[in-house]
Amino acid sequence: MPQSRSLLAAKQPNIGKLVRALRQELNLSQEKFAAEFGVTFPTINRWENGHVTPSPLAIQRITSLINELGERGQILKKTYFREEE
Repeated sequence: MPQSRSLLAAKQPNIGKLVRALRQELNLSQEKFAAEFGVTFPTINRWENGHVTPSPLAIQRITSLINELGERGQILKKTYFREEE
C-alpha cells in the first residue's frame, strides 16, 4: 500500500488537526507552511478548519514530512490515523 494512502485513512474530522499539528511540529506559521506547499495562506487555513481536504499531491507531501520527522512523526500517525483494518 502506498504510504500516502495511509494518510487518506486519517480520521476525516481530524485531517485539519493533523495539518495543524504537523505545521506546529515544524514550527511554521500558516504563511510559511503555505509557501512550503506552494499554496496560499487561506488554503492552509481551510485545511486546518476542515473546510477543504488537501489534494492528493498535498497529502503525499504531508506524508513525506511526517515520515521525515521520525519518532515525532510516528506520534502524529498514532494520534491522527485510524488503525489499519
